[in-house]
Amino acid sequence: MTQGRSIRLFLVDGTPNGLLTAEIMNWTGHVLTGPRSKLSELVQRPECGRTGIYFLVGPDPDNSLRPLVYIGESDDVATRLKQHNRPEDKGGKDFWERVCLITSKDQNLTKAHVKYLESLLIKNAGDVGRAKLINGTSHDYGNLPESDRADMAFFVEQIRIVLPVLGFDFLRDSTRPPKSDEPQKPGSLESSPQFFMKVPRHGISAQGQEVDGEFFVLKGSLARREWAGPAHNYQKLHQQLCDEGLLVEAGNGLRRFIKDYAFSSPSAAAAMVVGRAANGRNDWKIDGTKTTYGEWQDQQVSAAAESNEFSPDYNS
Repeated sequence: MTQGRSIRLFLVDGTPNGLLTAEIMNWTGHVLTGPRSKLSELVQRPECGRTGIYFLVGPDPDNSLRPLVYIGESDDVATRLKQHNRPEDKGGKDFWERVCLITSKDQNLTKAHVKYLESLLIKNAGDVGRAKLINGTSHDYGNLPESDRADMAFFVEQIRIVLPVLGFDFLRDSTRPPKSDEPQKPGSLESSPQFFMKVPRHGISAQGQEVDGEFFVLKGSLARREWAGPAHNYQKLHQQLCDEGLLVEAGNGLRRFIKDYAFSSPSAAAAMVVGRAANGRNDWKIDGTKTTYGEWQDQQVSAAAESNEFSPDYNS
């Protein structure tokens, strides 16, 4: 199983909506984030005078389901952020509301390193598809030594771990991770069985699985071609998946998932399949049984509680 990680968070001004720093144990990276309203304080921090990567994040007025993101690099981030804070007609950027800066505690990141990191992160964000990038296409900076490229690949993986903890999901992978060969603990999300949803009268047949807290609809699942129910927040998501080619035409009033795709809940996944609001806890069932997702989850919780009750360490 994946090992746990320790992340140290520090509220710089003692408030949850102010400046915040984050570090992962045994990682040289240092994260500083805060709202644009705190920019005057943020740029005075010593981290902002270092070489680093930064993210500008704000709402997309055309799509409430995902943010707008700009990924940049600089050897003097404070100066670059001041430029971005100018009015748009003077070369600045108006869209962003939060900023996140990543530097190195040992200050060993060079200009070449952050250019390479920028190109990797832009590509990753584009592949994940959880945000609309302001950057456009990424540049290919591949002239680092092999050892440095390996170090930067590790650096990127740590960034992808820490950012979702801070509320930035645009680098979190939406594809199902490969199943581990290691035995899983009872109740582990990785041990989720496959669930099925079928609506024979519409030809709908879909498969799903819960992994690491997200519910995946699996590649090849068939879903309704158009949203058929009353207006709902999920309707925009259904249209978005169609527009982006994740749900493709399959004939007979159906669409097909071209890859595994993660949703925040079984109900969101079910809604994308049947084209209307749905209760995924009841609609997804373990293959060959009448056991619903909700019943399976309740069994997992009960089994875990019983295991703790009879554990030698219980109530110790």
